[in-house]
Amino acid sequence: MARIRDLYEILGVPRDATQEEVKRAYRRLAREYHPDVSQSHDAEDRFKEIAAAYEILSDPEKRAQYDRYGQGGPDVFPFGDVADIFEAFFGSGGFGRRTVTRRSRAERGEDVFASVRLTFEEAAFGTHREVEVERFQSCDRCAGSGAEPGTEPSRCRTCGGTGQVQDVRRSIFGTVMTARPCTSCEGTGEEVLTPCERCRGTGRVVAVGSVPVEVPAGVADGVELRVPGAGHAGRAGGTPGDLYLSIEVEEHAIFERRGQDLFAILELPMVQAALGSELEVETLDGPERIQIEPGTESGTTFRLRGKGMPNLGRRGRGDLFVTVHVTTPSQLSREERKLLERLAELRGEAAGRRARDRATLRKPTAG
Repeated sequence: MARIRDLYEILGVPRDATQEEVKRAYRRLAREYHPDVSQSHDAEDRFKEIAAAYEILSDPEKRAQYDRYGQGGPDVFPFGDVADIFEAFFGSGGFGRRTVTRRSRAERGEDVFASVRLTFEEAAFGTHREVEVERFQSCDRCAGSGAEPGTEPSRCRTCGGTGQVQDVRRSIFGTVMTARPCTSCEGTGEEVLTPCERCRGTGRVVAVGSVPVEVPAGVADGVELRVPGAGHAGRAGGTPGDLYLSIEVEEHAIFERRGQDLFAILELPMVQAALGSELEVETLDGPERIQIEPGTESGTTFRLRGKGMPNLGRRGRGDLFVTVHVTTPSQLSREERKLLERLAELRGEAAGRRARDRATLRKPTAG
């Protein structure tokens, strides 16, 4: 096994550095290589190495032991990392080492991801849906244990049920013993000798089921809903995962959504724009009346408060903005044409193909 770097080299301090210099060097490097700050691909490993080196050099007694025994070459001091040095000097309870304990066979189930398509109105006011989902469910033949009915998981033959195996190696300090999780039973201490015929020892089977989902009012396209406990079943009695639903909302034939506000265009005939009118316009809540004042021009916008989309997760709604677009008739009957020509004559406006009047331009309004 390769020799690790010198601990003083890791912290970048000389061997005769004071405790205060060691502390300052550690703080500087810890800030530089902290995984939440550093962009370096090996930041986490460097941070652990720095912390482990400081753990030894910041303690006068441990530092003295390292200075006395830690300077041999690779053949004399064959450790793989800083934690190995710590374990050899100070026992397995030191920095970066945890006692290997037997873990439960129970594991949380994985999450499931699916999508659901809604109409615009369903997204606006909320709805109830039954979503078909393919997922792992607990095997009813073995009740999720993975063992054939009439049998049960047995003590692991590799680790004797402890969930860990021990490795022994020799060094200049004597015999060093370390423990690691048993790979045969994955640290659980149990193994299934007679697997269930239906689930083949996994404790789970694939099934398609219906999941009831309450979609709240105001959801938008791309919103993700979480349904707790509706994911894959856990292993060996573990808790189930969650279901994450990605919302897809169909476009509306009339309304355009921008946040919680809605926008629409009102095609207003020229005569109604000129003379004024009271009109009924469509909203998500049904018809709503608006007053068109005489002389209304294209671009005029009406604001209908509270007629937009509900605010997701809180009270209130957006607004509906209706913008007027004055339309000019393109096909006129003889009588209609005569009426318009008479109107032009009364207003002193040249009209028709033979008109040769001078047009008036104006500067566009800013914004």
